[in-house]
Amino acid sequence: MGRQGSGGVNVVTNKWLGFVTAVWVQAIAGNNYTFANYSVALKAILGLNQVELNNLSVAKDVGKAFGLVAGFASDYLPAWLILVIGSVEGFFGYGVQWLVVSHRIRPLPYWQMCVFLCMGGNSTTWMNTAVLVTCMRNFPKNRGPVVGILKGYIGLSTAIFTDVCSALFASNPSSFLLMLTFVPGIVCVAAMLFMQPVPPAADERAETEESNSFSVLNILAIVLALYLLVFDMSGEHGVVPSRVFAGFMLVLLAAPLIVPAKLFIQEYCSASTDVRSNPGTKPFRESNSAGRSIEKEIKEPLLKNIEEGEACPVQNPPPPPISRRKPRIGEDHTIFEAMQKFDFWLLFLAFLCGVGTGMAVINNMGQIGLAMGYVDVSVFVSLISIWGFFGRIGAGSVSEHFIRKAGVPRPVWMAASQVVMIAGYLIMAAGMQGSLYIGSIVVGICYGVRLSISVPTASELFGLKYYGLIYNFLILNLPIGSFLFSGLLAGILYDMEASEGDNRTVLENGKTCVGGHCYRLVFLVMAGVCLLGFGLDVLLTFRMRKLYSTIYKSRKATETQKLRHKIESIPAAC
Repeated sequence: MGRQGSGGVNVVTNKWLGFVTAVWVQAIAGNNYTFANYSVALKAILGLNQVELNNLSVAKDVGKAFGLVAGFASDYLPAWLILVIGSVEGFFGYGVQWLVVSHRIRPLPYWQMCVFLCMGGNSTTWMNTAVLVTCMRNFPKNRGPVVGILKGYIGLSTAIFTDVCSALFASNPSSFLLMLTFVPGIVCVAAMLFMQPVPPAADERAETEESNSFSVLNILAIVLALYLLVFDMSGEHGVVPSRVFAGFMLVLLAAPLIVPAKLFIQEYCSASTDVRSNPGTKPFRESNSAGRSIEKEIKEPLLKNIEEGEACPVQNPPPPPISRRKPRIGEDHTIFEAMQKFDFWLLFLAFLCGVGTGMAVINNMGQIGLAMGYVDVSVFVSLISIWGFFGRIGAGSVSEHFIRKAGVPRPVWMAASQVVMIAGYLIMAAGMQGSLYIGSIVVGICYGVRLSISVPTASELFGLKYYGLIYNFLILNLPIGSFLFSGLLAGILYDMEASEGDNRTVLENGKTCVGGHCYRLVFLVMAGVCLLGFGLDVLLTFRMRKLYSTIYKSRKATETQKLRHKIESIPAAC
């Protein structure tokens, strides 16, 4: 990559070290999706019915509603401080749950358990906000890959925690909560050292190097996902193979360090060669007058295009006049300005239809598995996590590719994911043999696509300046969806089925339902909700055609100017 600012080698290396540590933070920040791994233990210890248990999961997700505070703080506080707040809050939130499940303290009153689950859920919003906002600002021209990789590792985090716990502690819920208590704080300490704002790529060489580096990170992430998938699908494992698996997984998590290491070596060798070869010369840009004339020729048509509205870069809109007009779509919006736009609520409600129903499946997977006759549901939790990763990382890269090549709006992929999700819910509603495996994979992929596409879409519609708060407002859909579809819909309908007591239902203190009918109506209702989400996504796609056409033209104009610069600089270099 090109040097950016003084101390170019250190700046570039720290930029990528920051991104790698962000990957590690995301790999442990998906603890909000792991409730199914210990929900059965909480239900037994606290003596809850299904509605009460689902409301505990809602309390966990309500913690994300307070992510608005993290979003607001991200505009004023450094990333390292936001990470400190998140890790400390997570320590207390999950630490108390561990004390209860491990029987080190007596079960707390129900409302107090809700508070500590809320704290645990909120802790992840601080971590996610710190790394996501910083990295999107550091790599504004690769928003799709940035979000795809970071959100992809969040998707894998559930499988990472679940498989490590299975390998080392035989899926003990107490040990699992102990990991959730300590591991995130340890990783956040490493991220605090490198997570800082860095100027984005300033030239063509830097942009090319960025794209190549993201390709390497995508490959490493896919290797890790496949590794986890093979382990989960290969049946029971002994103690020694499980520990070997856990050790090699740590190696794969450390593998992204090869990107900053490679760039550091390249830049260090290049700098040393330049100094030895030309100890007294100035950089080409300063000593060659032809370069200045070329730069002038490039700037003039670019300014003309900007004035005509043909190539205005969406991510860096021109500063508004003193009497500030209302921003247009594609320019920087405050949260209040964004909320006045119809497109914001289209995105918000469509996001709710996808992730809200997905959260209901994730939160209830423990009970869904038991209802379907499975004693150990950890494999389904891991399947949702791993296939959610493929959805996230694939959607980020694919959507970015089609924007650059043809200006295809990102919401197209959101609409497609809603259609596939409908199919997944219908398969699970059928309750056939193996339908839970298929449904877990489909829901995981579509949930991942929705998260990975919605996040950069919001930044393209409403800008990056106030993005932390806008992102966390969008994430309000997680607690809202959890309350509507998990706390109300799934909990009430499940208890209704369990209370019927016909020949399909086995009652255990009036709280347990067994059979494919237990969640059938839930799945059918959620399929209908996704159909509504599909309609909203189609409408948003239609309204966003002009914006993405502008993005496409802007990028094509930039590529043309770079090519012209190359051609015209050849005689000057000779």
